[in-house]
Amino acid sequence: MKVLLIHNFYLQAGGEDQVFSAEGDLLREHGHTVIHYTAHNRTIVKQRFLGRMKSVLWNPLSYLHISQLIQKQRPDVAHFHNIFPLISPSAYYAVRSENIPIVQTLHNYRMFCLNGIFFRDQHVCLDCFGKFAPWPGVKHSCYRDSRLASVGMMSTLLFHRLLKTWKTHVDQFIALTEFSRNIFLDGGIPNDRIALKPNFLQVDPGEGSSAGNYALFVGRLAPEKGIETLLEAWKKIGRRVPLKIVGDGEMAPRLAELTTQLPGLEYVGPRSQTEVLALMKEALVLVFPSLWYECMPRTIIEAYGVGLPVIASNIGAMKSLIIHGRTGLHFTAGDSGDLVEKVLWVKEHTEDLASMRKCARSVFEQYYMADCNYTMLMEIYDKAGRVCSNRL
Repeated sequence: MKVLLIHNFYLQAGGEDQVFSAEGDLLREHGHTVIHYTAHNRTIVKQRFLGRMKSVLWNPLSYLHISQLIQKQRPDVAHFHNIFPLISPSAYYAVRSENIPIVQTLHNYRMFCLNGIFFRDQHVCLDCFGKFAPWPGVKHSCYRDSRLASVGMMSTLLFHRLLKTWKTHVDQFIALTEFSRNIFLDGGIPNDRIALKPNFLQVDPGEGSSAGNYALFVGRLAPEKGIETLLEAWKKIGRRVPLKIVGDGEMAPRLAELTTQLPGLEYVGPRSQTEVLALMKEALVLVFPSLWYECMPRTIIEAYGVGLPVIASNIGAMKSLIIHGRTGLHFTAGDSGDLVEKVLWVKEHTEDLASMRKCARSVFEQYYMADCNYTMLMEIYDKAGRVCSNRL
């Protein structure tokens, strides 16, 4: 099989980029030919604002280049990950014109929300969900903190809703968790067009030991990730359970400064996946205080892979991804006091923690290993092919 993978990279690398890379490697390992069509947001700074907004709505170069690529390579399926802002929905039309099945992984909520994460002013925001025109997102400058840019993104969503792009040009969607799948169903995607397939780890990292006796945070350093909740909690926990923070983002300078001021806190900066897994193997627990509706945090899968329990906010997908008392603990989202209680409980209950480690590892082996994921992916490609054939 020849598979065309399409992805728009962000300025700051994240989970979507890792999944794009991992699925490509997985396909190649099983003997398939993988063709890439990508764009990178670092080129945005070179574009004039009006040109950027036109590209978001419809990028004629993406259409042309993808059409030429398909005519040359003749892939059996096109699998989209991210198309915004540079590739644009014009890519769907290029693929459809060549009668190639189309699969779209739903890494975020961009189809319904201008910023794609249902998060504004430190809280979950669903003001635009269910509205044909997402005016609240414009009012609050939700896209790139700019009202003008938000108008551009709203125009894109409206234009392609009127064209019924997502309804007529995508054969199969992939939701990463049952929680996000239900949101997309409520948003109008038909039940038979949206499959459930989680993210996975390409290589089994092996179990850790928790010998380091520290808590660990890994992720993008942004407000929606619950960094403020984390910091408030460690003002009270201090050196009783040291905290290592791994990642990069807009809050990195502040965290670097707090390393010298807040006892028990160590900001270690961005690290490679190999380094992250090594830190996870030594950690006592992973802390995941996110405040938004995460679609499928890869960090949690990595933690389960090494047998690391997770203390996570009880919001969105984390409600089901973390089995309270078995693979970790829930705490009330945004409640630093509750987080303190859960971290200290883990510190004091070593036998329960050992049991959670075993259960976390068992869940990884059952749901998040590569072979199982490959089987699901092939079934989705096969169904997309049948849907596409029925359209002809």
